[in-house]
Amino acid sequence: MERETLPLSLLNDYLYCPRRAGLKMIEGWRAANEHTVRGDIVHEHADLPGYEVAKDVTLLRALPVFSDRLGLSGKCDVIERHADGTVLPVEYKRGKRRQFENDDAQLCAQALCLEEMFDIAIPRGAVFHAESKRRRDVMFTPELRSLTEQSVGELHRLLDAEQAPLAQFKPACEECSLFKICLPRVTSQPTSLRRATAQLFETRPRNLDP
Repeated sequence: MERETLPLSLLNDYLYCPRRAGLKMIEGWRAANEHTVRGDIVHEHADLPGYEVAKDVTLLRALPVFSDRLGLSGKCDVIERHADGTVLPVEYKRGKRRQFENDDAQLCAQALCLEEMFDIAIPRGAVFHAESKRRRDVMFTPELRSLTEQSVGELHRLLDAEQAPLAQFKPACEECSLFKICLPRVTSQPTSLRRATAQLFETRPRNLDP
């Protein structure tokens, strides 16, 4: 059976929180907050398909990419093609220059797609952080490639399970756009407590016998 092609951006969600990915992918939930709106603004220019040349570097915007091997598809914010033939994916992110594993894996997945599509080697890429207007280089080490491919496999298995995993509450949950849908303070509780909480809302016929 042919497996479903997953969006590249979902890999970032999965590494941030598997439940977030499950709620989006399996249950179809979507919501916006301040962070998603700011992210959309950051991507406004990069999401417009086209190209430009600056200092002998060709910038390709919103290039569609895919990998049949990994079952992934999506778009690269920007692809830099240098005069020496080097190709580098560049991902735009809101916020200050900080390293996040989920951002690096998303960028690495883009490189894996490009390598498969064009039969080339891509040793590195970059993340551009909009708030600080600083660029951070990312090396596609064997460890990062392994993490990326392993996470893609887990993401496919999550889809096959057809059930979003339970939450693990952490401070970052409150920054998530699905916070009010996920209810992590409740869904992260032990099974017995979750069952008792659910029973409070069950409708049962009243016993009218004396």
